Amino acid sequence: MVSATVGTGTALGAVVASLLAAPAQAVTPTGTNRAGVERVAVAAAAPDDAGLRAILRTARGQGAPGAMARIDDNGTVHSLVEGVDDRATGRTISTNDRFRVGSVTKTFSAVVLLQLVDEGKLKLDKSVNSYLPGLLPDNRITVRHVLSHRSGLYDYTNDMFARTVPGFEAVRNKVFSYRDLVKLSLKKPRTNAPGAAYSYSNTNFVVAGLLIEKLTGHAVGTEYQKRIFTPLNLTNTFYVHPRTAVPGRHAHGYLTPDTAGAALVDSTEQTASWAQSAGAIISTAHDLDAFFSALLRGKLVSAAQLTQMTKWTRVNSNTSYGLGLRRRDLSCGISVYGHTGTVQGYYTYAFTTKDGKRSLTALANTSNNTTVLNTMYRTLEPAFCGKPATRAAARTAAPDAAPLERHEDIAPAIVRD
Repeated sequence: MVSATVGTGTALGAVVASLLAAPAQAVTPTGTNRAGVERVAVAAAAPDDAGLRAILRTARGQGAPGAMARIDDNGTVHSLVEGVDDRATGRTISTNDRFRVGSVTKTFSAVVLLQLVDEGKLKLDKSVNSYLPGLLPDNRITVRHVLSHRSGLYDYTNDMFARTVPGFEAVRNKVFSYRDLVKLSLKKPRTNAPGAAYSYSNTNFVVAGLLIEKLTGHAVGTEYQKRIFTPLNLTNTFYVHPRTAVPGRHAHGYLTPDTAGAALVDSTEQTASWAQSAGAIISTAHDLDAFFSALLRGKLVSAAQLTQMTKWTRVNSNTSYGLGLRRRDLSCGISVYGHTGTVQGYYTYAFTTKDGKRSLTALANTSNNTTVLNTMYRTLEPAFCGKPATRAAARTAAPDAAPLERHEDIAPAIVRD
């Protein structure tokens, strides 16, 4: 089943048609394309709903029970859905469904720590061990290294989920402490010297959770609620660890086994304790759109800390990483800012423009399916660059093609396909 709706707030109801027809905003992205050509300012074309719908339909055909996308275009909302949120009941997936956001949680954790920098309680270039004595084996690892995935700390999920379903079932109901997870990481050699290279690791944001709790004296969930959920009125966003259920109406998550043709595993209920501050938040498309829009508009951290958050390390030709924040450079010359999320049974893409005026959250309720992961990556182009003809016209200035997503946010060193 597929559906699409477009709606507006009451203040914009009289100008829906003009908003849909006109460019949303001009964005000046940074960096160069693979040819070394400076990326140029391009006006964002209206979202291509038909293109988005086709991508969601493709993801379903590739094994996702359901897929959906929600765009908030400066008050005009585009909602598109395909398939189901519950295979048992056949209920159609909804952009109002709650779901596990996976590593999108990392941006929330980074925001809390940057607020603590604003409050004078934390310094980005100070050693983690100065706040958490003896935690890490190298005093040179700073808070900045942790938040930018440049610490060299090994990602324990590579071992935990080397075999996807058995690994998941082994930890589905387990409760870890943060220090338990750090110890798992430290059993393996580090991937690089502090600051030497980008190497994505969930261990970094486990350390972030420890820092939050040490500096505030409160649980991570309490700080998320006080500093982000409540001020932004994110009423459908939760941190329930170690409880296993997703509250209210939600999309079930379906984990794809490593064995081709094996039945999907309903992975919805879990402690998510293996992830915690690296990946355990539950939210909705609306709330993620609101969160990233508020962040880029400067409503969560000071201008100085947003500048720190957007000091980029190049990951590949189209992707850079800041402090708990990704930047994607699109074919039309626009850059968007947000995070990807993988947790068992869910793939999430949540991004916004530099001015926060257009935001996209897209979800497929499966994981361990790299084909679907790459398909959902494609939602960014029609959401922010418009119809194919518009995108083609812009490629002379920004001819990059989107690279494949070869690694997931869980067990990033394990290549499944």
